[in-house]
Amino acid sequence: MTRSVCLALLLLLLPSLTLSAPAPVEARVPFAPTPFVGSDGLRHLAYELHITNYYGDTGALRPQSLRVFDDDAETPLLSLDAPALRYWVRPSPAEDGAVSIAAGKRLVVFLWLSLPATGNVPHILRHRMLLGIEHNGSVELDGADVAVNAAPVMVLGPPLQGGRWLAHEGPGAAQSHHWGSLVAVNGDLTIPQRFALDLVGVDERGRAVRPTARDLQHTRHSDWVGHAAPVLAVADGIVRAVRDGQPEHPPLTAQAEPVSLTADGLFGNYVVLEISPGVFASYAHLRTGSIKVKPGQRVQRGQALAQLGQSGNSAAPHLHFQLSNKATFEGSEGIPYVFQAFDDFGPESEAQLFGQGEAWKPGMALPRENQLPLNNIVIAFPPR
Repeated sequence: MTRSVCLALLLLLLPSLTLSAPAPVEARVPFAPTPFVGSDGLRHLAYELHITNYYGDTGALRPQSLRVFDDDAETPLLSLDAPALRYWVRPSPAEDGAVSIAAGKRLVVFLWLSLPATGNVPHILRHRMLLGIEHNGSVELDGADVAVNAAPVMVLGPPLQGGRWLAHEGPGAAQSHHWGSLVAVNGDLTIPQRFALDLVGVDERGRAVRPTARDLQHTRHSDWVGHAAPVLAVADGIVRAVRDGQPEHPPLTAQAEPVSLTADGLFGNYVVLEISPGVFASYAHLRTGSIKVKPGQRVQRGQALAQLGQSGNSAAPHLHFQLSNKATFEGSEGIPYVFQAFDDFGPESEAQLFGQGEAWKPGMALPRENQLPLNNIVIAFPPR
């Protein structure tokens, strides 16, 4: 028996043998992360790792673990085992909960790194992922290095005047329709809403609907606490896009699928401001007929732009707010920001927003400065 035949028999007898070859995948980070401070007082890096299984002869790849390292460190900043990975990937795992990458398919891992508020920020992030191979053994991906963007984030004024607001579907929620929505248009795969907020008006009890409303399923816009609230410019800037005249939908009613993954297809009535070269603030779902500005007009921080409404792809009155690197929705990447000041009243669930389950109890108002509200906390902006 020749040596090559013996080796072939050994491989057949040891199906769990770990291979030493590089992982048969393409891995990359398409948009570099920028650190920002969240309302928890920590600095965060939020970004995505794209992993593509190119070779059909290896079969499906099953991620077993992922570790993220900074610079030359050997202690990981983040370590996720197979069960933890289930929450942070798209597409969602199969019914058995296993994360798998079929031949010719791509997996997107949403990464959320939390760092101390002080100290050095990583310059380079490195990734190591252990992948089980369907046909034989396992391999380790070691690479997909990405340089951290050290540019400071923009400090913004309030986008709304008065009241309390639930920062819904906010940063840190990988399963949200904001961060979790990849948009493929004209050859670009981007996440325009990576750091978007849905700001829902609430009263002192944390309710979005006034107590005078008798039937939650048949409310009017005027029953909603935040409807018609003044929407404000978060910084000095130039109006780059405006749309008005789109109807407002009845609250909590089914809507048709968007006709396109664009601002016109999603935002209803909207305003887009350029507040710094290549930095655009988008305000969506505005009240019909309320927009006060025109394209090309210069605006000042705190200036009234419109009123909160429910136009476009929106189930209830709220303001959708985001920052991105292009004036258009499609092809843009969402970028982080912080508000100069707001009060934090603590977390609230979506059920509590409608008076369901345990009653919401506001915490003591904690003043926050130069932070970004994280997912599902109630906030209030200071008066102008």
